[in-house]
Formats: sequence, C-alpha cells, structure tokens
Amino acid sequence: MMTRFKKIINSLLCALLVCGAASSCLEKFPPDSIPIDKGMTSVSDAEQTVNGVYTSLMSGALYSGYLTICPDIQSDLVYAVQGNSNTYVNLWQWDILSTNAQIEAVYAALYGVIGQCNYYLDTVDGLRATLTDDDSIQNLDHLTGEVFCARALAYSELIKCFCKAYEPQEADSVPGVVLAKSYFGEKPVRRASLKESYALVLEDLAKAEVLLDEDLSASNTVYFSNAAVHALWARTALYMQDWDAAIEHSSKVIDSGVFELATCRKNYTSTQTYLDYLWTNDASYEIIFKLGYTSTSYGSAQGAVFLNFTRDYYYYYPDFVPAQWVLNLYGSADARYDAYFAQLQTGYSHQLSWPLLVKYYGNEGLISQKIYHRNMPKVFRLAEQYLIRAEAYCRNSQYAKASADLTTLRTSRYTTGGNISVGPDNWLQTISDERVRELYMEGFRLQDLKRWNRGFERTPQTSSQKEGSSLAIKAGNPLFVWPIPRNEIEAPGSEIEPNESNR
Repeated sequence: MMTRFKKIINSLLCALLVCGAASSCLEKFPPDSIPIDKGMTSVSDAEQTVNGVYTSLMSGALYSGYLTICPDIQSDLVYAVQGNSNTYVNLWQWDILSTNAQIEAVYAALYGVIGQCNYYLDTVDGLRATLTDDDSIQNLDHLTGEVFCARALAYSELIKCFCKAYEPQEADSVPGVVLAKSYFGEKPVRRASLKESYALVLEDLAKAEVLLDEDLSASNTVYFSNAAVHALWARTALYMQDWDAAIEHSSKVIDSGVFELATCRKNYTSTQTYLDYLWTNDASYEIIFKLGYTSTSYGSAQGAVFLNFTRDYYYYYPDFVPAQWVLNLYGSADARYDAYFAQLQTGYSHQLSWPLLVKYYGNEGLISQKIYHRNMPKVFRLAEQYLIRAEAYCRNSQYAKASADLTTLRTSRYTTGGNISVGPDNWLQTISDERVRELYMEGFRLQDLKRWNRGFERTPQTSSQKEGSSLAIKAGNPLFVWPIPRNEIEAPGSEIEPNESNR
C-alpha cells in the first residue's frame, strides 16, 4: 500500500477542468489515465489509472477548494469583510449565474473523476481475463472497489450541488444528474430522475462493499476502504430520508472499533491535544478517508480566503470572517473553538480584530516548507457518522440513542462535561447547531438548510461588507440548487434540463 501512496503523491496535480462553451464535460478524456490507444494491460496500469482518480480529487475545484468552501460561504456561516478581494463574494451575495466559474469548475471536475472511473471500469474486465495469479486478481478487485466508491462519491456530490432535496414520493419525477456509466460510445444527453441518480450511487456502493475487504479498513487512510463505503452510504441514506439505512451503515463504521474520536482531553504532543493535531497535522484515528499531501504534491489553499496571511506575512487580510451567531454556539468548555478560531489582528484600514478561522491555517509539515493554508481534505470523519446516526435516530423517535451519540461526540470535544439530551421538541435545532459546531466550513451547511427546508437572515456585523450583510433567504429559494453550467445546456445535441436557478 505504501508503494501506491508514493505513486499518488508523485503524480502531477490534475489541471483544473473548465469546459469550453461548445463542449460537454462528458466528452473529456480522463486526465492521468493510460492513453486510450493502449488501454490497461497490467495491474500496474490499473494502479496508475486509480492513482489518477485520487490526484483529481485533490483539485482546487473539489475538496481542497470550491466543493468544500463555496456551499458554506453561500450560506449563513460567514460575512464578507470590507476591503475583501472579491473572491467568492458573488456566491455570498447569492448573485449566482450559470456561467459562475466556480460552479462550472465543480461540475467539470466531478465529471472528470467520473470519466476516469468509467474508463477504468470499461477496460478492467479485459485485463482481469488475462490474469492467472490470485494475488494479482485480488489486487485488481480491490482497485475496482475503490473506483466504484470514487464514482459513487462523485455522483453523490453532483446530486448534492445540482439537484433538489430528495423527497421519496417525488424523486422519480424530479431531475437528477446526467448518468454516464461508460466512457466509450454515445453519452447521455439528458438528466436521469433524482431517484435513478441516487440508485446508481447505491448500486456502486453495493459493488464496492463486496470488493473492498472489511478487514482491511484502517484509520487515517488515503484510499477508499470498506469503511469509507459505509460512511458514504450512511450520508447518502440520510439525504434520501432512509433513516434505517443511515443507522445501519453509520453503525458499521462506529461499531467497527477501527476509528476513534479525536479527544481534547488527552495530549498527542506536549502542546497539542488529539483534537488539535487532527487539524494542525491532518492525522487522526478519527479520519476514515483523506486526501494525502506532501511538500511536492498538494491541493489548493482552502484556508486562504479566511486568512490571506501571505499578503505580507505579518497581518491577516481575510475575505470572510465567522458569523457572530456561529461563535456564540460554542460553550466555554468546547475545545473546538480554540481548534477552529483565533483572535487575530487584520491589516485592513478599519483594523478589524476578530476570531478568524484557523481550521485551515495549514498543515504544519507544509508550513515548515513555507506552504500556507493547505490542509489535507478529510472527506469522511467519524464525527459526521455520529451526527448522521443521531439525526436518523431522532427521525425514528429514538431520542435516548440520539442523546447518547451526541454526548459521545461532545465529551470528546469538551474539556469538561458535554452531556446533552434531545427530545421531540428540540432535536432538530440541537442537531443543526451541533453540525455547525463540528462541521464548520466543511461543505455541509447549504445542503443541510436545503434538506431541512430552512432559510436564513443576515444582519450586519463589525466591518462586514454592506452589500450582502442584510440578506434574507427564504426556504426553498431556487439558488439552494446550483444552476447547471450554461455550456452544458448549450452543448451541441444537449437535452439537459436547466434548473430553476439557471439564468
């Protein structure tokens, strides 16, 4: 496994995919794959193709950038600061067009990953038929499981961003995403239903579960594992309102004994707790799957817009600062506050001093190489699984079990105390608050508001930019669903149905 890790980190990062005006993302040849006229002729070729998938997931359009931070910036979690660089401000102001560069890049990059996966899946059977060595066959099957998990993840993210919230009674008549199941041949030109789109995600996860040995799951890994399959399955089930399945699959992760919440009550080093180390060094028994970085291979600087320390290496020039209501959520014993935020002086003329987001200040190993504001994306963490199961328990009126899960999570984050109880009258607000505290700026908030059918209001705070600081967004606003990029709608032969947000 270490050999494969070295191959990943030595790969060149995938160039950001932005489709041309007359070209569909589905027509792009997957980068970092074996040339199309050669195909996969060995397990080594298959490894190279799969490593290309992991490299593509590092893209600044995905987990190290837009896919992670743009949905949260669009929501109610941050305020744009007076004098900001105008980065992402149009999203924050809900001035969102189908030509938005970040939205185009997310769409293109996800279909780029899908293209790589489809290329592999189209050619792997031919390679497998040539193999006679049991170890080689087993290795190839494991790689294939990773690819099915990667494709399921990419499609789940497309659905999250570009589709309405799942309502079981309506899902077969609501537009989903374009489902390309093969790299070769004719590509689909229209969107499947939302029900069909989720069905493909579940189908891929079921195949991955069989191919990825449960006994090989490990914490802090840079590969998709059986545990990652169940983590994604639990998240998907929650979004599909399948509460029993959400409980089943999150429980397989939680009860496996492989993972452990990063506690603030025990030190990993002389100066850092396990919780601190999770964010300063991107390593923890809590991590189910992350993208691995080195000083020569890393993703985008997702922390830059919250700090911009590299402007003069003295002051901070954040484009966005945390909303006061978010800061108020953390109790005095909640160690997440100090792990996520720090009171820092900005270099702006208005001299704002505010708790800035330092969750993405940067990996200490990279900072030692003067590479700032880059942290390894933690695509799946154990904490999210506890939150998923707690919410699903509440949906099934199992409030005592939900309270136990929330208490387990909170006591790992609180220096003292942390016990909490939920019931029929307070469970949704309690879980909403806890998801903000735990998952702040990890890309979940917009989807949560959408699926809970909630809106929000902003009121101006200190030194916030005037335009956007008094925004009121009603539940069901069409822009909770990102517009399909215009180039996809206008591509020759396209029958892709636009979203209500397209303009």
